[in-house]
Amino acid sequence: MKCLLLVDIQNGFCSGGNLAVPDGEAVVVVANRLMAEGGYDLVVASQDWHPADHGSFASQHPGRHPFEMGMLHGKPQMLWPDHCVQGTPDADFHPALDRARIDHVQPKGENRNVDSYSAFRDNDHEALTGLSVYLVDRGVDQLDVCGLATDYCVRDSVLDAILLIPGISVRLVVDACRGIDPQGVTAAIAGMSAAGATIVTSAGVMAEAKDGVSTSERLFPR
Repeated sequence: MKCLLLVDIQNGFCSGGNLAVPDGEAVVVVANRLMAEGGYDLVVASQDWHPADHGSFASQHPGRHPFEMGMLHGKPQMLWPDHCVQGTPDADFHPALDRARIDHVQPKGENRNVDSYSAFRDNDHEALTGLSVYLVDRGVDQLDVCGLATDYCVRDSVLDAILLIPGISVRLVVDACRGIDPQGVTAAIAGMSAAGATIVTSAGVMAEAKDGVSTSERLFPR
């Protein structure tokens, strides 16, 4: 079964959001085309869903400012602006995202004491979100991942999918992602590739769905 995972395509990470990723809203049109034309059996979307007093927010650390390194639960933590607070417009999916095609929404980041970049588990690697079990139960053996941001939540979601779901094939749809720091994006893509993820484009995915030829077969014909 072929699944598309949309990572955090929310107002908070797009222009005008509290933690906007440069050009973040550009992924929406690509994600919509992937959902419509990518040949997926299942579409899931992760959603940052923080309590208002989440410990990763700089506002919860007197005298500290966003984008400084701080501490959370005894571990180093990037301190973020308040973002994607539960029930606020900042936490909503981007209004242009075709929500009707999403089969399952996976909230994350609900525990105020630990951040959760990955759609699969928290940053302490102690608590699972339940997404890996959901995908295994439905027989997903191919997972394409895209969304925001490449060098944080997308990266960690890709790496965790490889680690937590035995035998799964994971691909990063690179043009359907945007990142925060250009050097961090380059390093993140290299790290995902080294861990076993295949780097593909949306055009390749849609061509594959149209004619039934896999991206790997296009690159390495027999």
